[in-house]
Amino acid sequence: MHRLVSALIVGVLSAGTAFAQAPKEPLVEFEMMTWPEVKAALAAGKTTALVYTGGTEQRGPQNVNGGHTLMARATAKAIALKLGNAIVMPTLAYSPNRASADLPGTIGLSNDVFGQMLTEIAEQSIITGFKNVILMGDHGGGQPAVFAEVAKKLEAKYAPQGKHVYFCDEVYKKAQDDFDNWLVSKGYPRSSHAGIPDTSTMLYLGGDKGWVRKELIPTAEGDPVPEPGQRGQGRGRGADPNAPPRKNNGISGDARRSTPELGKMAMDIKIDYAVKQITGFLASQGK
Repeated sequence: MHRLVSALIVGVLSAGTAFAQAPKEPLVEFEMMTWPEVKAALAAGKTTALVYTGGTEQRGPQNVNGGHTLMARATAKAIALKLGNAIVMPTLAYSPNRASADLPGTIGLSNDVFGQMLTEIAEQSIITGFKNVILMGDHGGGQPAVFAEVAKKLEAKYAPQGKHVYFCDEVYKKAQDDFDNWLVSKGYPRSSHAGIPDTSTMLYLGGDKGWVRKELIPTAEGDPVPEPGQRGQGRGRGADPNAPPRKNNGISGDARRSTPELGKMAMDIKIDYAVKQITGFLASQGK
């Protein structure tokens, strides 16, 4: 018995030592840092602020309403870690959108209010000491118009001071379009809101955290997404008046074949596209 207890103690101590020696992930989230840590990070060259907005929006019966914000926070952190010179500002949980009593999961802002918030967050980041501010969004509301307008206005204001504000659009539309096209090429149905890309990404990032009601995925089918150039297909109006009535369950497309593996692919594409575009922005300075 004495030998058994001794062996267990040695095992526990060894595990504790291994855990203590595990590589520590760099601090890149502003809200999880202290002010001395932020100051030290800026002095060490982490002078790029990532302003990645999320959103509070219904995401079908199977996904939680905070999905945009949850995915944005995780994506922004991964981008910052890969860049190595960036800090993630707190994720904004609201974006341009409209609430609905039929599908009560959305709380939105007007474009004007959202634009003012982006402006002030970016300017406050510059005052804090950041030299570059990157605007990005996980929700389509305000893209590209509001983001691009704010970035253009602030770039003109601060560029003479050596400070810059950019809109990274490829992390959203280009990444989404390219992944959607790949899915279709592999025989998956077209999806949009709360479809395969969204649900798969949430399964990958938070499938074990309650982000997705997994038991509902087998029935997570919504209204069909029209092929490019077509309108009204499967929505009971427009070009196809004989189509069945809309399901109107918050899903655009079919999420039933969603998997964490597909979610990782979608996530990796967003990270790669963002890092490449942001690196290009920073490299263009002074040219």
